[in-house]
Amino acid sequence: MANSISVGNPSPGCKKVDPILVADNVTRQFGGLTAVNVEHLEIPRGLITALIGPNGAGKTTMFNLLTGFDKPNTGTWNFDGHDLAGVAPYKVARMGMIRTFQLTKALSLLTVIDNMRLGAQNQPGEGLLQSFLRPIWKKREVEITQRADELLERFKLDAKREDFAASLSGGQRKLLEMARALMSKPKLVMLDEPMAGVNPALTQSLLEHIKGLKNDGTTVLFVEHDMHMVRNISDWVIVMAEGRIVAEGPPTQVMKDQAVIDAYLGAHADTDLGTVAIKTIKAGK
Repeated sequence: MANSISVGNPSPGCKKVDPILVADNVTRQFGGLTAVNVEHLEIPRGLITALIGPNGAGKTTMFNLLTGFDKPNTGTWNFDGHDLAGVAPYKVARMGMIRTFQLTKALSLLTVIDNMRLGAQNQPGEGLLQSFLRPIWKKREVEITQRADELLERFKLDAKREDFAASLSGGQRKLLEMARALMSKPKLVMLDEPMAGVNPALTQSLLEHIKGLKNDGTTVLFVEHDMHMVRNISDWVIVMAEGRIVAEGPPTQVMKDQAVIDAYLGAHADTDLGTVAIKTIKAGK
């Protein structure tokens, strides 16, 4: 599959046949620490890409920069042909790039269905004057609720429809956040450690839902340190270490890359990452 994704042989920062997201010379410094120093990055359209790396590699910082939650020292990037540098997060979301967080952002004192409704765009009832004119927003509200119910059924949360989000388990909140992200019909979904804190009973369900996003034509970029998950669902893997991209390619190839093994386990480690229990390595951001 590599030849159908990358232009030429896979290598750090390689060009893609059809990228949906392209970033150049992105840097982020915190005092004397350079958290991100990425010369070039392209995310292939319509596929599932994993962004992996050891603790402190800069993965979540890169997520924050791309989605407008943090500001870089330098850099430019565009999403589906639109320049995103300096664009506010809510505008990024309106363009079709939605992210989730390692710590879920469900509004605990709202019901599950109301959390879902908040994820929809183009809601005329949000305007002060329009809110008093029921015919203006009623039809759209019905459409939003119908889509929300369809997604809740798909994610097996329909039985929790009227429950407060605070009553959901950690795994159910992950499902709710993912379902809510789909309310705006995004082109790219960015998942920050979707398996963190999830009960093993829900792990397979989450995996299937992520695969389902790809089947729907949605591009997926996710941060993860569970190598079994990465190998199981990703089409492409990008590896960061000390703020830089050190390797990328198909999962089976990347797991054997010496630069990746060194990044995770230290130099001179003669190990295939696909054969070890990387879950024991506490690789965070």
